[in-house]
Amino acid sequence: MTETTDGTTGTPALPDFRCPADGTRVPAGSLAWSCPACRGPLDLDFSPVPAPLDALAGRVNSLWRYAECLPLPAPAISLGEGRTPLVPLAGPVSAKLDFLMPTLSFKDRGAVLLAALAQRLGPDRVIADSSGNAGTAVAAYCARAGLDCTVYVPAGTSPKKLEQIRAHGARLHVVDGDRESTALAARAAADEPGTFYASHVHNPYFLHGTKTYVHELWEDLGGRLPDALVVPVGNGTLLLGAALAVRELYAAGLIARRPALYAVQSAAVAPLAAAWRAGADDVVGETPMAPTHAEGIAIPRPLRARQILRAVRDAGGAFLTVTEAQIASAQRDLAARGLYVESTGVACWAAVRDGALGELTAVVPLCGAGAKTGLAGPAG
Repeated sequence: MTETTDGTTGTPALPDFRCPADGTRVPAGSLAWSCPACRGPLDLDFSPVPAPLDALAGRVNSLWRYAECLPLPAPAISLGEGRTPLVPLAGPVSAKLDFLMPTLSFKDRGAVLLAALAQRLGPDRVIADSSGNAGTAVAAYCARAGLDCTVYVPAGTSPKKLEQIRAHGARLHVVDGDRESTALAARAAADEPGTFYASHVHNPYFLHGTKTYVHELWEDLGGRLPDALVVPVGNGTLLLGAALAVRELYAAGLIARRPALYAVQSAAVAPLAAAWRAGADDVVGETPMAPTHAEGIAIPRPLRARQILRAVRDAGGAFLTVTEAQIASAQRDLAARGLYVESTGVACWAAVRDGALGELTAVVPLCGAGAKTGLAGPAG
């Protein structure tokens, strides 16, 4: 760990980066966006101790109430993100309404930390790549922070998401290719001097934002967690954040047992589920990109695949897949219950609505608003 302040101004020091693959360390405050040895994503050398339940009363009503667990102090650019409602769905399954975030998706949890970090480091420009929601969130928080922002998106991104990115004043760079081609283009630009790469995959600050999803569940459930956390997985940012939070709460003795982690993928693009079925520690072979309603989790080669598979295994969970028909049906079912959620965001409900987890208590995240994509039609 780095020291607790910078030694001159009393500002809390940033934790160092650490490569989970080979242990390479990157100094805090660096604009480096990947491990210099293997070019893989980074983690943080950061082991916080969460505050007990009774210490949270009266705190700010946003994710920043969990200050002890966040690697940055609360920024001036907050839009009040976090503290989304938890509502019952059916039987033992409840839903957390993360589509009620300021930019209408759960990505605000991580984007606010990326923008706050960028504001502290003072780069010339910020770039991000996204299939839509992460890009809209980064654009919004960069606008709030007064940061120059460019968002790379693949051709075919929802017009409403493109409209939202432009509305926040970010430049759009539309890549004539798929999600992976978009990421490669953004990474090439990220190597330009003075550039902060607001990558929700490579930069671990994003994961420390998404983990507040579980801290909120723990608080709202009176200091406990459900039997199972069911999360959609593409690049794994919500699942890995959830695993971080569970580890923190358990290590601090604030939960007596750890919930199982169930990861949901679209059957059309399911490299992690295939690896799980094969008993592999990493993705196996090549997964072709295919049309799917769950565009936000259609990632053929997740960069943190090893970490994702290990997290699910360590938590005693499993991978579930859903068909296009199940996704479309689940979206309409939620709408009939008063919840209009984008097609990617209904994947977890599609996976468990018919009792796949039996009598286990479970929470599913509803990650993005239906207004971003509309109702699912025929895939492709």
